[in-house]
Amino acid sequence: MSRLLPLSDASWPARLAPGLFVLIWATGFVVARLIAPHAEPLTFLAVRFGLTALVLTGIALAAGATWPRGWRGWRDAMVAGILIHGLYLDAVFWAVHRGLPAGIAALVASLQPLLTAAVAGPLLGERVSPLRWLGIAVGLVGAGLVLAPRIGAAGAAGGIPPEALGVCFCGTIAITLGTLWQKRTAAAVDLRTNAAAQFVGALLLTLPLALLTERGEFDFSAPLLLGLAWAVLGLSVGGILILLGLIRRGAVAGVAALFYLVPPVSAAMAFGLFGETLAPVQLLGMVVAVVGVAIASRG
Repeated sequence: MSRLLPLSDASWPARLAPGLFVLIWATGFVVARLIAPHAEPLTFLAVRFGLTALVLTGIALAAGATWPRGWRGWRDAMVAGILIHGLYLDAVFWAVHRGLPAGIAALVASLQPLLTAAVAGPLLGERVSPLRWLGIAVGLVGAGLVLAPRIGAAGAAGGIPPEALGVCFCGTIAITLGTLWQKRTAAAVDLRTNAAAQFVGALLLTLPLALLTERGEFDFSAPLLLGLAWAVLGLSVGGILILLGLIRRGAVAGVAALFYLVPPVSAAMAFGLFGETLAPVQLLGMVVAVVGVAIASRG
């Protein structure tokens, strides 16, 4: 995975960053399990985005970081935030809340590497090599194998809500475009202030939607507060800063391939934390996904 980074960045933190990102990102499954009975999805996300913006602002001010210059800098950061955080997470949380199984949502999200590779050339002039295309395809097969038993169970339970599936796919398109926008507009920005501005953009989108469509359910229980703390500090601060750093230093198609590892890692966490069993085909899928990312990172 270190090939996702240039040789000049081949220090041990840079080598660990892709694996650490996958581990952090996969904990989103745990957060969703914790908060689902305790808060409405958009209300939870609005609180999460607001707190994350405050935390990142405090970090940036303490470090004396440079803020975006002029309206264009703020616009670029907020557009990225609306796409990467606002539209993507709003869509996924809303879809799961409306009955889309989490495994199906993860499978839809795993289409991102294919979408990224398809548009990286026309939009960024980034060549996707045949080897990277092969790795992306192998990774998609691996993710599908991990989720295959869940897909069957979802169908037996009565099908998949088509509107929820469509919204989830739109969210995947949003994070794909956001990744490309970030790569194109944020080559030299300070990642701390850029991320803070991104979450301001996500909040400006999500808060009005929550006020218009939800009742503000948020019970302040221990599981909810624990999930919120990790969502802010672990996922939104730690995970996003690592992701933005990977996007800056690596080819976006190669970075996107890391998302194939998220469903297998999430499945492993579910097995350890919630006792969800893993079928042999899922174990095979984990291996295939790892192989696919290894191939894509060398393309």
